[in-house]
Amino acid sequence: MSSKVLKSFLALAIALAASMGSVEFAHAQAAKGPSGLPLPRFVTLKSKRVNLRIGPGTDYAVSWMYLKSGLPVEIIQEYDNWRRIRDADGTEGWVNQSLLSGQRAAIAAPWMKTKGKGVYVNLRREAQPSASIVAKLEPGVMITIGECNGDWCRAETDGASGWVAQSEIWGAYPGEAFK
Repeated sequence: MSSKVLKSFLALAIALAASMGSVEFAHAQAAKGPSGLPLPRFVTLKSKRVNLRIGPGTDYAVSWMYLKSGLPVEIIQEYDNWRRIRDADGTEGWVNQSLLSGQRAAIAAPWMKTKGKGVYVNLRREAQPSASIVAKLEPGVMITIGECNGDWCRAETDGASGWVAQSEIWGAYPGEAFK
């Protein structure tokens, strides 16, 4: 009797492992776009004038125009040479890939813009919560980021440089590490 139970348990374990492998494979496939790059991912606007369109092509209407290069956006979908992006305010639309850059930037706590005065994101000398504060960033301030270690990002803005907690910016995913 125990050998039947053991065989049943083993068959169930093998079936479960096989199904998990296919789920992992499907998840890995879903995490990459046609370009072979991960989706979603953060990039920046390359040009000072970028049209945001309602569809992937010049035949689609322009719904918004960005007027600042270096602004961080999130690519959430790809179609041919077009990228569906989302900005920090949640606005979505399509942009030609030639207007995007792999450079990284972030916005300091855009979700805290409406919290009133006296709310800041601390830029610190080192990647530690106890490190001295180099600058206090108002929510919505744009920063360039050179690297992130999963908890902290090396940031620069208006001549000040240091480290900002990754959880206090929009432009790097929680736990994302890059150089």
